[in-house]
Amino acid sequence: MSNSDLHISSELDVCELQCPMPLLKTKMALKNLNPGDILKVMAKDAGSSRDIPRYLEMSPHELLDTCESEGVFYFWIVRGN
Repeated sequence: MSNSDLHISSELDVCELQCPMPLLKTKMALKNLNPGDILKVMAKDAGSSRDIPRYLEMSPHELLDTCESEGVFYFWIVRGN
């Protein structure tokens, strides 16, 4: 399944924000979703490429995929329980 086939429940564009705000906004957005919902996050802050996956490793949420294109980091996250 490609990322274009995923049913995105919500998108979060934090491209204009600097560390630590992309991670904090991601955490807040996940709290507002139901378990199993998919959140797509877009961030330009380079720290996000490290901080968001690291946070997800310690959370009930699952990082489905991540990529970088033209300076934007994309994350597809399934909200856990």
